[in-house]
Amino acid sequence: MLKYKTALIGGGFTPSRYSRAEECVVKLVSLLIVAYLLGAIPNGVWIGKAFFKTDIRQAGSGNIGTTNTYRVLGPYAGTVVMVLDIAKGTVATLLPIWGHVTTGLGHATPLLFGLFAVLGHTVSVFDHFKGGKAVATSAGMLLAYNPLMFGIAAGLWVCLIYWTSMVSLASMIAFTLITLISLFFHDIYLTGIALILTLFIFYRHRSNIRRIRQGTESMVPFGRGFRRRSSKG
Repeated sequence: MLKYKTALIGGGFTPSRYSRAEECVVKLVSLLIVAYLLGAIPNGVWIGKAFFKTDIRQAGSGNIGTTNTYRVLGPYAGTVVMVLDIAKGTVATLLPIWGHVTTGLGHATPLLFGLFAVLGHTVSVFDHFKGGKAVATSAGMLLAYNPLMFGIAAGLWVCLIYWTSMVSLASMIAFTLITLISLFFHDIYLTGIALILTLFIFYRHRSNIRRIRQGTESMVPFGRGFRRRSSKG
């Protein structure tokens, strides 16, 4: 409800010049919290407990994302978690459009909301402020902001998984390439967010990078990388 203050002109009441701004700030903060909470939903954990009586944090790599869900609970559960984690980023990024929220960031406002979803996924209030590695949620953010870029990223990711047989390596390379490709879109916000996501994903994959260097990183059971390792074994 708008606050009112007495206006000298006309002896009546007029809306406060600050009430509209305050209302916008409240809406902005509220929807940012919603974006964070959406991102914070640990789909892998909840699905594992609800349908498989398994806590994926106590199995496999211990990660709550798609890859570990696939490894521990199987391909169907892994696919569902991937879709839901992508959806988190997509819905959160679209919140300011649906809620008619405006900021000084212009058309980059949705990216701010997407980042809050990524933050929620990696520092989840529902998981003792721990979380996943944000690849799928980041991809969902791209899907909402630039579907073409999402399509390019998805195509690169699939090809790289076949080539390397490593989801972690494919994800890091795909986001690196997306950052470079984004330069051709002449959208400074897109390039900036792609760079931020790439650096963040590399940071979240520190342990994977160590295992890749040691030659011990887990592989999917198909692709050139898997065949090369199998032939050596």
